[in-house]
Amino acid sequence: MYDYLIVGAGLYGAVFAREAADHGKSVLVVDKRPHIAGNVYTEQVEGIHVHQYGAHIFHTNDKEVWDYVNRFATFNRFTNSPVANYKGKLYSLPFNMYTFNQMWGVTTPAEAAAKIAEQRLEITGEPRNLEEQAISLVGRDIYETLVRGYTEKQWGRDCRDLPAFIIRRLPVRLTFDNNYFNALYQGIPVGGYTKLVANLLDGIEVRLNTDYLSKRGELSGLARKVLYTGPIDAYFDYRAGYLEYRSVRFETELLDIPNFQGNAAVNFTDRETPWTRIIEHKWFEFGRDEAGNELPKTVISREYSSEWKPGDEPYYPVNDEKNGKLYETYRALAAQENSVLFGGRLGEYKYYDMDQVIHAALERARAELS
Repeated sequence: MYDYLIVGAGLYGAVFAREAADHGKSVLVVDKRPHIAGNVYTEQVEGIHVHQYGAHIFHTNDKEVWDYVNRFATFNRFTNSPVANYKGKLYSLPFNMYTFNQMWGVTTPAEAAAKIAEQRLEITGEPRNLEEQAISLVGRDIYETLVRGYTEKQWGRDCRDLPAFIIRRLPVRLTFDNNYFNALYQGIPVGGYTKLVANLLDGIEVRLNTDYLSKRGELSGLARKVLYTGPIDAYFDYRAGYLEYRSVRFETELLDIPNFQGNAAVNFTDRETPWTRIIEHKWFEFGRDEAGNELPKTVISREYSSEWKPGDEPYYPVNDEKNGKLYETYRALAAQENSVLFGGRLGEYKYYDMDQVIHAALERARAELS
C-alpha cells in the first residue's frame, strides 16, 4: 500500500510528491491526461518549447520558492514585456511612461500624472465596478483603449458588471520600465516546464491516462491518504451545483518564417478582434534552441477566452459572491473527508500564480509530513 495517492501531475501534485518521497513516503501519482505537468506542459516543436495551455512565465519575490525550483531546472533571464495592439497601433505594457507618451505625447512623469489626474475626476466616491476602478487608476483614454475590450473578451461580461477588485492592482508606473511583473526573480526553465516537472517526479511512480474519479474506489484503496488536485465540485459529483470558470481555446500554427510579431506576447485590446492575445513561443527562449542556434521557424498561438462548460478545461475561477458561497459549501464537505487532502488551483477554487502554487504545496507538505 502507498502512503499517498496524488491525483494530478501538475505543479502542486509534483511538489508534494517530491517532498513526500524525500521524507521516505511511498507515492503514486495519477493523471487523466496523457502527459505530466498539468497546464504548464510544454511540448517541443521544431526546437521550440510550446506552452500548450497558454503562456507561463515564472516570477516570484519568494527566495525560498526560487531556490526550490532552481534545484530542478536552470532558468533563463526572460523578462515579460508584452505589447498591446489596439486597432493596429502598438502600446507598451504595463502602463508606464512609454505608454503615456504613445497615448498623449507627454514626455515627463509630471505631465503624465497630470493627465491621469484630470481624467480621474469623472469618478467620485468608491469605485463600484471594474470600469470605475480602472478609470480611477489610469483615466478614461487608457481604459477605453487598453483595458475595456481586452477585459470584456477575457471575462465575457461588460466591465460595468465586473467587480472592482479584479483590476485593483493594475500596475501604473511613472517610469520607463517595461518589466511587467517587476519581480525579483523571473525566467523560463531551460528545456521547458515539462522538464522541470519531470525532474520533480524523478524516481516517483506516475500513471497517465488514469481518471481518478471514474476509478475512485479502486485507486483510493491503494493508499493510506489521497491528495486531490482536481476540481473540488467534480469530486463531490456536483451535488451542490457547478462552480464557474473562464476557459481558453488555442489556435496554434507552425509558420515557416523566423519571426511573426517580434515579441513573446501581444495583447489585442480592441473588442472587435476575436482573440485576446497572440503568443510567439520561441521568444520565451530568445529565438534559440538549447544549443544556442537560431531557430528558422516559429510557432504562434491565438488565445480565445470563453465561458466554461462541462467537458472544457477550467482555467480561471469566477470569484464572485455566488461562486464564493458555492465553494464554501464544497469546502465544508471536503473538511469531512478524513483521508483526503484538497489542494491546488482546482482543489481550492483559487487563482494561483506558479510560485504561489509551489509555496502552498510546500506548506501543505510541511504540515503533513513533519
